[in-house]
Order: sequence, then C-alpha cells, then structure tokens
Amino acid sequence: MFVKICGITNREDALAAVDAGARALGFIFYPASPRHVTAAQLKPWINEIPAEIWKVGVFVDETPDEIESVGAQLGLDIAQLHGCETPDRHPQGIRVWKAFRVKNTQSTVLDYPAAEAILIDGQAYDWSQTAHFTRPLILAGGLDENNVRDRIQRARPWAVDVASGIESSPGRKDHARMKKFIEAALSS
Repeated sequence: MFVKICGITNREDALAAVDAGARALGFIFYPASPRHVTAAQLKPWINEIPAEIWKVGVFVDETPDEIESVGAQLGLDIAQLHGCETPDRHPQGIRVWKAFRVKNTQSTVLDYPAAEAILIDGQAYDWSQTAHFTRPLILAGGLDENNVRDRIQRARPWAVDVASGIESSPGRKDHARMKKFIEAALSS
C-alpha cells in the first residue's frame, strides 16, 4: 500500500507530503482543473523532490507528444491519463497509469493494456468487477482522513490517491489532514 497526494501546486505542499510519507505526488496539467499547474511553474523546485518519490503528471486528452515533452522537461516518472485516451495512442518512454471515473456500480472499467496500473476515481464501484484485472488498482475519489481506512479494507487496492479530500482550499493542502490521511492509509 502506498499513498499518492495529487493536485500539488506548490513546493511547500510537495515537501510536506513527502515528509508525511507520500510515495507519489501528482501534478495536474489540465487547464480546467482548479489544481492546474504548468511545467514553468514546477521547474524551479520540482528537483527538490527526492528521487525515490514518483512524480506523476495527470493529463486529460493530451497528445502523446505533449505528455512526452512535459515528462522529459520535469523528469516525470508516470503519466496518469484521465481522459478518453485509447490503448493504441499513448505516450512512449514514460510509465502510464489509466484513470477511469466511475459514477455508479455499473460503470465500466477496462483492463487497459498499455497501463502499468488502473486508477478508479469514484466512491461507488463494485470492486468484484476488477477481480480479473492483471494490473494493480489505485483507489481515488471521495477519500479523506476519516474514511480511507474503511475504503482500503473494502477495496484492497495497491494504492490510494487523494487531492481535494485533504485541502484547505483548491490547490492548497491542509498539512495536518494530509498527515492524518497518510497515517490512516498506511496503517490499514
């Protein structure tokens, strides 16, 4: 089990997440997100993140060329694809996680062959539908420090991912809540 803190927009939150025990940090390169960042904003400080912490770029319907370019500029470890991407058109030279937003227990999640892991973003999901998956599963959506332990026990994911559930405002992490979230997840 490991924790990814997503929607990192500033150096202070990134380093606090690392200090609290996060193993991965997510940076959202989708302009419509309130947690949107650019390569230029991250470049001055992203190298302060320890090498063992995975840097995950979150992209929505971006071209493989653009993902590869941003990944190379910033030394990203993983591209998390959060749009309508297809397995035949994905970035090269960077690990890929594929995210699926689920609205209810009937939502479809595919075992995306080009992905190292599958992220399921949503509170209501029938986890028995993923029993045949060959890739690790990441649980996201609606998580906070009060419910993460219970959700982990029900879903048994490889990792958990949180963004808004531990924020004081969009794009700003509440460091105390973040620490409690990571402690709860890692103790599950």
